Amino acid sequence: MSMKISFELSDRDLNFFRKALKQSREAVRDAEESEIVEAINDVLVEIRKNEPLPDFVGKRIPELESMIGMLADEEWHLPEADRERLLAAFVYFADPEDILPDDIPVIGYLDDVIIIELVVRELHHVRIAYEDFCQFREDFDSGKGKDIDPAIRRDRIDRRRQQLHQRMQRRSAQQKKSKLW
Repeated sequence: MSMKISFELSDRDLNFFRKALKQSREAVRDAEESEIVEAINDVLVEIRKNEPLPDFVGKRIPELESMIGMLADEEWHLPEADRERLLAAFVYFADPEDILPDDIPVIGYLDDVIIIELVVRELHHVRIAYEDFCQFREDFDSGKGKDIDPAIRRDRIDRRRQQLHQRMQRRSAQQKKSKLW
């Protein structure tokens, strides 16, 4: 028998979490990207040792892994502001002594999940563009790309990435503009 408990975070509540994320961003400025990615991967390994996970945590692990992949993908060239946002979320998630210490059974990862959800929503257009990029690259490489000159492949991949970056920036700007109204 499952039980549904839901709660609504007000703008004030969300600002509290955004402030915590901003503090993580400040920590990111001095940290090596590879160290942050290594730390988040270590946390994921540790979390998996505690399976079965609460569903609200387990559901977000694939999203977190997808964001790690997006950050690490050398052909994607994630824009710097988005890289910083992801790194900040990873720093927050990897910190066991954040707002709710992670060792508190069941709810220890609740604040981490809220941070991940905020970043997922902020990067919605980026994630969609990245999924389109991965699909294009996979289709290209499995089709004509395997027999094509590497320079031509790189050019086609770069051109598609640029198109998708422009699309995600345009959609993000439209979303911000509509929120103002």
